[in-house]
Amino acid sequence: MKPTSPDVLALPTVSEALELPVLRRGKPRVVAGASGLDGRVRWVHVAEIADIAPLLSGGELVLTTGIALPEEPAQLVRYVDELAAVGASGLVVELVRRWRDRVPTALVDAAHRHDLPLVTLSEETKFVAVTEAVIARIRDAQLAELRATHAIHETFTALTTSGAEPASVLREAARIAGRPVVLETLAHQVLAYDSAGRDPVALLAEWTERSRSVVQSGRTSYDPDQQWLTTVVGARGDDWGRLVMLGPEPPHRHVVVAERAASALAVNRLATRDRESLERQTHRTLITELLAGNADTADLAARSAGVGVPLDGPLVGIAVRPHTTTTVAPALETQQVLRDLAEATALAARKAKLPVLVGVVDDVTVQALVALRTPEADAVLTRLAAEVRRSAGTHSLQVVVAVGCVVGSIAGARRTLTEAAQVAEAALHIDDGGREFHRLDDVRLRGLLHLLRGDERLIAFAERELGPIMSNERLLEALRSLCRHGGNKSAAAAAAHLSRTAYYAQLARIEQLLGVSLSAPESLVSLHVALLARDLHSGS
Repeated sequence: MKPTSPDVLALPTVSEALELPVLRRGKPRVVAGASGLDGRVRWVHVAEIADIAPLLSGGELVLTTGIALPEEPAQLVRYVDELAAVGASGLVVELVRRWRDRVPTALVDAAHRHDLPLVTLSEETKFVAVTEAVIARIRDAQLAELRATHAIHETFTALTTSGAEPASVLREAARIAGRPVVLETLAHQVLAYDSAGRDPVALLAEWTERSRSVVQSGRTSYDPDQQWLTTVVGARGDDWGRLVMLGPEPPHRHVVVAERAASALAVNRLATRDRESLERQTHRTLITELLAGNADTADLAARSAGVGVPLDGPLVGIAVRPHTTTTVAPALETQQVLRDLAEATALAARKAKLPVLVGVVDDVTVQALVALRTPEADAVLTRLAAEVRRSAGTHSLQVVVAVGCVVGSIAGARRTLTEAAQVAEAALHIDDGGREFHRLDDVRLRGLLHLLRGDERLIAFAERELGPIMSNERLLEALRSLCRHGGNKSAAAAAAHLSRTAYYAQLARIEQLLGVSLSAPESLVSLHVALLARDLHSGS
């Protein structure tokens, strides 16, 4: 892992310098050190003395006619050794005055050994023109780099001041650099990414393991083995993540993009500290896309694995509903309750050692998708639900916990999440019977009717069944008592604290008004359903 070197990345390479017309006219030929042609040229120096090395500082392309270079092979080797030692980018020799056809073998061999580009010019060349052309090329490159850097600063300043979300920041970074960009936690879990049009599954494959192999060196550094440019994300001494840009060694402007994007992300986190955490945002996005049912499941699985929640086995959806959301008036306060509940649910999952996605998906519900790692699903869910209740209790929240069916893969995630939400909605209105969590079987008829309570057909059915007694609370209560006791008139009379004679008279009146027999099982079931629907609709 090495720190980036932005000061030289905008400079032309030796190869690019040789393509300039003034050098092309000299008929350049690379006779040694071709592997060093991608070295950067910081300056051009004309020198006709053998001890030029002490006057250089690195990155110079040295031009010479060779007229003052020594005769002895050992001295020529020493000359090249010294150039390589100070970091010269290359040596250009004009074959006109000292050597006519070729340079000495000692010079060639020494340049090969150091991978120092050794170039001969077979035509007379004006070195001053070469110096001017290369330096102009360097200045043009640096000016273009400055302009690009200025545009980058303006772009990310606008994103920062507008409070852009992480997804927008990463999308802009990937667009400018044309490279995939990933935001991860310090624990190497993916929070967000932009694949820059590449395959996201391949991008995130085995992400945690790959990321752990790239050790950070300084705030910004580049790992040539993994081809990762990384920069730390954080502010005020609170580092919380790392931005990764993937690709070959980056030019200076890409380093600027990564660092400015990291700054924008850090400011966003400071500005949203009392709002939803980045982890919850990431989880919420994944759950929302799973519920939508139209996303690429392979992509979702890869992204979920990137945040430490592999979805490659049995899954179960969970919905957590606080009782308080129906009484808290301000929307912001309601959202804070739900955010607290989401964090409490995530904490409970960590205590239960369960991989889980947790997010606030609407104005009333926290949803979670649990990756089961044991066949003992009931025992695991009981412990998790108990932990959710205890964690919620620390926030003074009373909650309903509901679970969906267990599904075998991510393809069934939408089904189990939807079922859990429906059960939670219904379970709010029934006695929990001391259960840690509710399933569809637990909410039964009352739960089903609650889910259908806004259906006009159900309302019309209740009015049709109970029409003549809809406004008579005394007769409605007598009918409720009979339904609660399964048609046992004696038990219903006792529960209603009425004599059998008086109670039977009320039942007879009901039969007369409705035109049905209360002794017929089907009639009693129909009336019971109508009563439940009527009570749910009226809020009784």
